[in-house]
Amino acid sequence: MTHFTISSTSAEHGVNLYTLRNAYGMRVIISDRGAAMVSWWAPDRYGREADVLLGYQDIERYIANPAYFGSIVGRWGNRIADGRFTMDGVDYQVDRNNGDNHLHGGESGFHLMQWQVQPDPEGLRMTLVSPDGAAGFPGNVLASVLYRLDDEGRLRIDYTATTDAPTPINLTSHGYFNLNGGCDNICDHILSIDADTYLQVNSKLIPERAAEVAGSAFDFRQPAPIGPRLSWPDEQLNIAGGFDHCYCLHREEPDAAEPGRHPQALREVATVYDPGSGRQLTVSTTEIGLQFYSGNFLKNVPGRGDKPYAPHDGFCLEAQAYPNQINGPEAEAVILRPGQVYRQTTVYRLSVRE
Repeated sequence: MTHFTISSTSAEHGVNLYTLRNAYGMRVIISDRGAAMVSWWAPDRYGREADVLLGYQDIERYIANPAYFGSIVGRWGNRIADGRFTMDGVDYQVDRNNGDNHLHGGESGFHLMQWQVQPDPEGLRMTLVSPDGAAGFPGNVLASVLYRLDDEGRLRIDYTATTDAPTPINLTSHGYFNLNGGCDNICDHILSIDADTYLQVNSKLIPERAAEVAGSAFDFRQPAPIGPRLSWPDEQLNIAGGFDHCYCLHREEPDAAEPGRHPQALREVATVYDPGSGRQLTVSTTEIGLQFYSGNFLKNVPGRGDKPYAPHDGFCLEAQAYPNQINGPEAEAVILRPGQVYRQTTVYRLSVRE
């Protein structure tokens, strides 16, 4: 069961907030600015509610949202090396907003756009028209996200997109979680990721090669606390200031006779458990990649309290294609063409362990 109500409106900034509720009082608050998850109120093992998402104290900060808190990012989530790619023999230059790289849609990213709310009996549906040339990307794109919250604590995000010209598409949700509700950092959170390999990055955080997780700080095939891993002597951790790497999720290989995008079956790929509160987050997705980000660049980012955030105050698990995939051997899989429909589903489930 999903309950859908408008919670409040900020007339001054033109930002509307919407609340999804389940039968047990769990609440997810979403803004039409960037289709961003603003808050997720959930009980701990003692029934005490807390907001498990990082965010800003003032709604006006979501208008710029430099940290991408909770937002839907696109057209391209993550990085494109030098902001360049070649598609169908044509070279493209898109925004370079992360040093030399393109990051999260650039200066005209989906996280900065005002999404339109559409009536939908199943939940909260938001749509966005991204014009040809936005951030340098070709084609007019119509994107849609449908948020649904059920009584089992599952927040399901269904993405779709269509285009009138070939264009790269890689959408994801950039929610920052802290399962203790922000009373401490995430170092005691216990993480598991169902992946045997991850993508090692260069100094610009662009993937260079796939590497086995076995024997490294990146091996979360068995649950392990995040904090101790951050201090392992690993050059990849030094480069990123922590974890900011894409895990290669187990998948069925696509039929070579059918080029293009082949979403995987929806399957559970990661869990995070906070021993203090008993809250557990489970992530399921149809994507091939999962970016684990340990909040390395949160220093002095304004938050909800009097003090700004600090590194490792939150984590992200972003289901997506591989970073810079448009410049790799699987580029065709991330190109959306006219007549095709981009589809992606990711489910975040919050539960409590005794």
